[in-house]
Amino acid sequence: MQSWRETRATIRHGAPRWCEGILAVGLMALLVAPSSGRAAEVQKTTAKRPTARRRGVTAVAVPKAALTGSAREIVDYANTQMRQGWTDNEVKPSAVAGDAEWVRRVHLDLVGAIPPLETVEAFLKDRDPAKRTKLIDNLLDDPGYVRNWTTIWSNLLIGRRTPRRVSRSGMRKFLREAFARNRPWDKIVFDLVSAEGHFEKNGAVNYLLAQMVMDDDGVQATAKTTRLFMGIQVQCTQCHNHPFNDWKQNQFWEFNNFFRQLDKVDHRKYDPKSGRMVDDYSEVVFKEFNGNVFFEQRAGTLQMVKPRFFETRVDVKPSTDLRKELAKLMVAGDDSLISRAMVNRMWGHFFGYGFTKPLDDMGPHNPSTHPELLDRLSREFVKSGYDIKQLARWICNSEPYHLTSQVGAGNAVDNPAAGEAPLFSHMYLKGMEAEQLYDSLIIATGAHKAGGSGWEESERQRRRWLGQFVIAFGTDENDEATTFNGTIPQALMMMNGELVEKATSAERGSFLNKILSGAGTDASRVRRLFLSTLTREPSRRELAAAQQLLKENRNSPITAYQDLYWALLNSNEFISNH
Repeated sequence: MQSWRETRATIRHGAPRWCEGILAVGLMALLVAPSSGRAAEVQKTTAKRPTARRRGVTAVAVPKAALTGSAREIVDYANTQMRQGWTDNEVKPSAVAGDAEWVRRVHLDLVGAIPPLETVEAFLKDRDPAKRTKLIDNLLDDPGYVRNWTTIWSNLLIGRRTPRRVSRSGMRKFLREAFARNRPWDKIVFDLVSAEGHFEKNGAVNYLLAQMVMDDDGVQATAKTTRLFMGIQVQCTQCHNHPFNDWKQNQFWEFNNFFRQLDKVDHRKYDPKSGRMVDDYSEVVFKEFNGNVFFEQRAGTLQMVKPRFFETRVDVKPSTDLRKELAKLMVAGDDSLISRAMVNRMWGHFFGYGFTKPLDDMGPHNPSTHPELLDRLSREFVKSGYDIKQLARWICNSEPYHLTSQVGAGNAVDNPAAGEAPLFSHMYLKGMEAEQLYDSLIIATGAHKAGGSGWEESERQRRRWLGQFVIAFGTDENDEATTFNGTIPQALMMMNGELVEKATSAERGSFLNKILSGAGTDASRVRRLFLSTLTREPSRRELAAAQQLLKENRNSPITAYQDLYWALLNSNEFISNH
């Protein structure tokens, strides 16, 4: 019988590389045994915790959180609302996730990558009942938090593929400083909407520059701003009244009026090397506008509108800066639209689904699944001074965030993927974002250190590898496919790409080299490979299969370990956030 090593070598050197997928299927089926239920790629190694009945409401035994004061009150309110929803819908929540499942989840959500092996081992050994809340606090102060949320919002504001004459470094600098200082969200939004100036001296202008690729009188900026920051989709009313809700065509153009003073200037410079004029920098500038916008109705008649923010009209004078007036109106009030939109978006980030589907289409036509909770969190977010970290802290300490992703008979109906309204009775599976996948591969394997490359070379590798992921995940449309969703090109990249090839290398500096050169038994090494990739211990069946693989390849143990590692990295479980 041909060994896995020989089979893999045959496929690589004697057949098209796409055939290597056959090996992945066979090896992963052997080593990563699926469990039953919709979360089939997640092993049933999660410790079960007892459930309790309290006044007819199913309560889960979440580890004690070290929260006090208003934070404790807000989290308790969220828990009460969730339990009531479970009771009303006759749903029994899943068990609390084991520490291994939860520590992986919270790292992916807060800092954008799986936890290092040493962190996992230390967390599993920790017996402090408040260790989860303490870890949340530590991650919120971790440099990875700033890097992760800078990436998330850079992609939301300007996309992965940086438009021409937009400075990605300027955009990232603005966001990095904002998240590092934990600037209030209303201040960030105000700066983005009202920004003017040089695209690197004032990085906030890049948001608007990215919406000005075409000279469209601020149409794209209107649609993006209302959708991203206020959670309302008025873009389809550009040409007609909305057929299914109360949004009217005139409302789009009333919003658009605020962006008619928006203009950009592109500067060029002489390049002595090429002897040509090349792009230098762009800037957002103020242009004169009289405050009247004309749009064509479906009947063909023209209608004039002035700037108006819902029911609030703006008195336009020659000196009026309309975008600043819009920014002021957006952030005003104790329950502003930007507060509700951010709460909904943040909830969706951590759970995979927000209180509305889609996240950015809120209003009477699309009621929230938990309206009282959304209202309370929105008001509390404003009262906190638009504190983003505090909002994340409330969500991560809530009961539903601690539940396992495994579904039981009592909550099988809670399936938003099938079109049902989310009840949050278990954690929903999420595919990794491109950056999460890349950074997780790096943390799991030390691929950037393989071969002893220096910092500069590692950074060049990172840009090159991540560029490959972005190309594979992108689409030709304005919107981008940002998750590793299992398409054939993405699967081939994972199986045969340079990144995974380097990741499974046994070269000096790699994680595999470190494992194999250190002391320990085969069982302990296999255990560490599972913890470093899947953040869990191997099951008995998996351990036995791995040991059998090593036994059959006793003359080439390094290759056997590489095959095992490769299979783990290519498993559905590795690329999932559960």
